[in-house]
Amino acid sequence: MKKHIKGNVSWVGHIDWELEWFHGQDYSIKNGTSHNAYLIEEEKTVLVDTVWTPHRFEFVENLEKEIDLNKIDFIVANHGECDHSGALPAVMEKIPETPIYCTSNAVKSIEGQYGKRGWNFNVVKTGDSADVGNGKKLVFLEMRMLHWPDSMAAFLTGDNILFSNDAFGQHYAIGELFNDKADQCLLYKEAMKYFANIINPYAPMLVKKLEEIEKLNLPIEIIATSHGAIWRDDPMQIVKKYAEWAAAYQEDQVVVAYDTMWEGTTQLAHAIAEELHKQSPETVVKVFNIAKADKNEVMTEVFKSRAIAVGSPTAYNSCLSTVAGWLEFLKQLKFKNKKAAAFGCYGWSGESVKVVQEKLKEAGFAVVEENVRSFWNPEEEDFAAVPALVKALLA
Repeated sequence: MKKHIKGNVSWVGHIDWELEWFHGQDYSIKNGTSHNAYLIEEEKTVLVDTVWTPHRFEFVENLEKEIDLNKIDFIVANHGECDHSGALPAVMEKIPETPIYCTSNAVKSIEGQYGKRGWNFNVVKTGDSADVGNGKKLVFLEMRMLHWPDSMAAFLTGDNILFSNDAFGQHYAIGELFNDKADQCLLYKEAMKYFANIINPYAPMLVKKLEEIEKLNLPIEIIATSHGAIWRDDPMQIVKKYAEWAAAYQEDQVVVAYDTMWEGTTQLAHAIAEELHKQSPETVVKVFNIAKADKNEVMTEVFKSRAIAVGSPTAYNSCLSTVAGWLEFLKQLKFKNKKAAAFGCYGWSGESVKVVQEKLKEAGFAVVEENVRSFWNPEEEDFAAVPALVKALLA
């Protein structure tokens, strides 16, 4: 179970190859994930985080095979969310007096989830440290809203390991643990998906935190995340990517996303995609039916895009519920510096295009006036309006 990381630091987490959903059913998992916990065995023995609640008993059983739990001097709880703290109650049943180092918000989070059990919390803030012996110490860094108010990271001096918790991670199962052993395409695909769907709403805070970390001038040699691959080969590459992604990221790409009732809106979506290729052959165009496509995968593509076109027929004086829900999620992710357009069909009152436009504005997109609003199935005059919409989107 215990796998060597560096020096006297080992991985003691859990790899979940079969997991398909996370955060309830709100985040799709395509390539498994890992819940990374770490054990530091210097003069003092320190457990850094635990694993998700369903694996708590297996975690404790495996940990007991490696060490006498009574030798653990203290526990670092970088984040109170149950995918990291889920095994904490099971551990504390064995060693109830063990100090837990965490932020003040983490105390609230942990007690809120597991009840007030009288645990020995040691509240820390940025710059505080705890000695682990042999001339090494853990320096704590608050990481508020990355992605919970209680989040923090811990830097182990000497070995120069940053235990970064959720920051810089991915939902990606890799038995070999390290980024240089990973499929690089999958690694970065999952890292971007994680950023776009979880971290991006807090991008302004992330930018400030990255600046703060840079000023600390930490000699980071390994970034030990709480999910996915551990960055040991050029670990700062992911930090640089986070800085790039947080700066209103976009590529030369446009997403066309829609749902349809009787395929009229589908015809418009395909016509818009074809016109995008015609007007800008170098632009990558992705087309998704919102009702059928994985929303997290689609949002990752939206994150990469400079513009989107969103379509829906009118239903009950509004847009389809699938589109409405998708647009609410889009709003939550707070993407910046992107254009948008609306299109759709109607048979009665025809409000969908206006509704979609308003929701896109609420989501922070620069919405172009040009649209395509087709009465029943698209006719020649409807398709004739597509070039103007595309030109406005690409301008």
